[in-house]
Amino acid sequence: MTTLQKWTLSAGQVIARYSVVLFFVVFGVAKFTPAEATAIHPLLVHSPFLFWLPELFDQQLSSGIIGVVEIVLALMMASRPVTPWISAVGSYGVAASLVVTLSFLVTTPQLDPALGAFIIKDLTLLGVALWSAGEALASTKPRVASL
Repeated sequence: MTTLQKWTLSAGQVIARYSVVLFFVVFGVAKFTPAEATAIHPLLVHSPFLFWLPELFDQQLSSGIIGVVEIVLALMMASRPVTPWISAVGSYGVAASLVVTLSFLVTTPQLDPALGAFIIKDLTLLGVALWSAGEALASTKPRVASL
């Protein structure tokens, strides 16, 4: 493998993983704003996965709970250099979150086309999250069973 290939692979991996981390941190923090809580409320009430949040909590707290989950998953995913296993779990969590978000495309009646176009980018983020989980798992050392 050439130096250019090694550098390209390394740079691509860092950019792919940490751009998803940045995305989840930024949008997780945004969930604490009233505007974002209002914007996601119609998505939540029609979601087969998250409908219970606005039934149990008010609009802002529901959004805040999602924000906390997004931030925690992002930090777990970011932990790859120190704890690959936690990074893998966080990456799978991010992937699951993105599947839920993608489901809004089919569960939200009269979805604004602009919002639909924004959500569709989550398909790419899903691919990166799954790659991140697999790469982190591959770097963990197999445990030897003790006799």
